[in-house]
Amino acid sequence: MKKIITAHFALFGANLIFGLNYVIAKGIMPDFLQPRVIILFRVVGASLIFWLVSLFFKTEKVDKKDIPRLLLCALFGIAINQILFFEGLNLTTPINASIIMVGTPILVLVLSHFLISDKITLNKTIVIFLGATGAAYLILNQGDISFSSDTFSGNILVLINAASYATFLVIVKPLMKKYSALTIMKWVFLIGIFFILPFSAKLAIEANYEVIPFRIWMSVSYVIIFTTVFAYFLNNFSLKTVSPTVNSAYIYLQPFLAALVAVWVGEDNITMTKVIAAILIFLGVYFASLRKRPIKK
Repeated sequence: MKKIITAHFALFGANLIFGLNYVIAKGIMPDFLQPRVIILFRVVGASLIFWLVSLFFKTEKVDKKDIPRLLLCALFGIAINQILFFEGLNLTTPINASIIMVGTPILVLVLSHFLISDKITLNKTIVIFLGATGAAYLILNQGDISFSSDTFSGNILVLINAASYATFLVIVKPLMKKYSALTIMKWVFLIGIFFILPFSAKLAIEANYEVIPFRIWMSVSYVIIFTTVFAYFLNNFSLKTVSPTVNSAYIYLQPFLAALVAVWVGEDNITMTKVIAAILIFLGVYFASLRKRPIKK
């Protein structure tokens, strides 16, 4: 029971960080840094932190048979996921991006069924329906959604990113049963550098760092330390206990948590829309936390 509670707290923390990232990351691009430059900083910085932290823990040896899966995790969870999300967010709006990401749990539910034989149950279907309804209701009432030609390319990139992240959550689950979250993260991010470097190195060299103000460097630091290191670790730590479907259901909390922070800092206020959305989302999270009790014989 303690492990389940810890896993849900980890998921809550990770998705609070991800929810704030939509606005924080958008403020960096493209006036100060190109998306792929931020990704390079993000992956290299996170890799260094994970490897430094791992020096203080017992080293786990990774079996050779697990290396192909690690490569796939780095490809889908780091390279494709991060590059396309930031490139897409650069071309579209935070509202567009957040509503497209609502589809991620649905993709996870389907992929889990086919890739790791995770059954599609009534409980999981209720989780997806309630969470999607609450998140979509909140997002649709936050502002105008534009799927015009100006944002179409960005929307497509975010959609592919959602599919890539869903794939990552499913294929990393077997590894999380075998290794610690720290071991998986340090190898996945290290491999991810080699996937990202060819697409980012030239832009990173050509960037004009002298014009970047301190507040933007603070935003970049948030993306590296919180959105990448803490959020990725917490997310993958939770997979040791919960299924990919339950993990992905917490994505529905992101727009609500972002709105809640806006209320807290005085940039928004509580409305009936937020209350209704919160009820639906938390009902979904509640159903996600339910586990079947073993039948006594």
